Amino acid sequence: MVATVYNLSMIKAKRSISSLVETGQLGLVIDIECQLANSLPGITIVGYANKAVDEAKERIRSAFESSNLPLPRKRIVINLAPADVPKASTGFDLAIAAAILVATDQCQNLPANAAIMGELGLDGDVRPIRGIIGKLLVGKRHGVDTFLIPIDNIDQARLVPGIRLLPVPSLNHLFQYFNGIAEPTIIDTSDAQIDADVTEGSDRIGLEDVIGQELGKRAIEISAAGGHNLLLGGPPGTGKSMLAKTLPDLLPPMSRDEMLEVTHLHSLASNDFNRIVTRRPFRSPHHSASNVAIVGGGNNIRPGEMSLSHRGVLLFDELPEFDRVTIEALRQPLETRQVSISRAKETADYPAHFILVGTANPCPCGYYGTKKQCRCMPNQILKYRRKLSGPILDRIDLYVDVHEIDNSRLLSEIPSEEHTTACVLERVSNARLRQAQRLGATRLNADMTNRDIKNKASLSDSGKTMLDTAANKFGLSARAYMRTIKVARTIADLDQSDSIEPKHVAEALQYRPHQYHDQ
Repeated sequence: MVATVYNLSMIKAKRSISSLVETGQLGLVIDIECQLANSLPGITIVGYANKAVDEAKERIRSAFESSNLPLPRKRIVINLAPADVPKASTGFDLAIAAAILVATDQCQNLPANAAIMGELGLDGDVRPIRGIIGKLLVGKRHGVDTFLIPIDNIDQARLVPGIRLLPVPSLNHLFQYFNGIAEPTIIDTSDAQIDADVTEGSDRIGLEDVIGQELGKRAIEISAAGGHNLLLGGPPGTGKSMLAKTLPDLLPPMSRDEMLEVTHLHSLASNDFNRIVTRRPFRSPHHSASNVAIVGGGNNIRPGEMSLSHRGVLLFDELPEFDRVTIEALRQPLETRQVSISRAKETADYPAHFILVGTANPCPCGYYGTKKQCRCMPNQILKYRRKLSGPILDRIDLYVDVHEIDNSRLLSEIPSEEHTTACVLERVSNARLRQAQRLGATRLNADMTNRDIKNKASLSDSGKTMLDTAANKFGLSARAYMRTIKVARTIADLDQSDSIEPKHVAEALQYRPHQYHDQ
């Protein structure tokens, strides 16, 4: 992605403009140079520019004419240096137009230390561009504090703190700002307030909508409190997906920094350039989705479902039905909390800190071990369960079997107050507050390292004795052993306990065994 940055204090001396290319989480400073020559009129753009950048010359020519600005009848050469770095963004349009204005001495009062970016329409209007937040962050890291951006990008841009924004509606307005004809509206984002969209996600299912399934509700609460991955197993129609869909509303509201991260990722992947994501994401891709759609990538690398669920929930409904390659691709983000996408031309790293929730039937038909007759052959059941490998199962903290309930309870049962969304959210928020005091504002128990567990988990001697005994009996791997401590720590936080006691370890252990271990 590209952010165009003007080193305006040096324009009169250098006749060139500083610019930024953003790739993944990194940025590179480049120069935009404009030269006028007495030759056949035309615009030539060089410097490893793709077709989207090369087509800017037609948009610029029409925009100048529509804005009543003179375009010199000369050969105009635009160089984007260094020339061996790919440039692929329509965000260069406004910068190239400004470079031509500078080269023809049509601009006088240029603001210092400012950045300009935007796509030009044929009528001279400045249109929004993709990934505005990433461009602003790259420019800010390089010391730029003022940005002239499309007016339709302003809502997302306000999320970036500590910068000044000048919304630009059209090329003609940019010309007037540069020459002091009109005063731009300057927005300081230091104290900008973000209004949450109360209608976003208002149709989500609440915990009180789920009848019965007390063990499943408890597992959902633990998952929300500590950020633990969860697998719900059981026959069809027992409420596995319904339970999973209650999880986002049990998570505390996002902070401004989290909104910044999530909104940036969603802007990169969609054409909605001015939407602010204020609620925790909940992504539920279909099992037929391609590996690229889940992980990310493509010809122009963009984040996939794993990154779009950052700071939220990623639901894999019917997890064994997903392609084996896609399931195994979960290994890296579940450990490192990011996705690394490597291609021949470029590499990108996207954050992927999500809670994974998977659902699975006991067999392909779904009725193995239930009152209904199973129609599956033994080899079919074995093949179905082996879709989930040992390393993937080891990375899941909580396993819960969701059983069938009596249909007569569906319309008559009233859920207890302690299982309502509001009550559980309060307990989750209190537990996360304890984790923030122990680990820091952005980390949860699921993110604890082995060193954190040794120094900060506060596992009592009696609790350790119980865990060691259970580990030898059930043959827990080293990873499963440490993850059990993390779950026990979350249960202790929900219990407002400073140390992990045997009862917390005992409850954590009951979420470890699962039918998928018996293959």
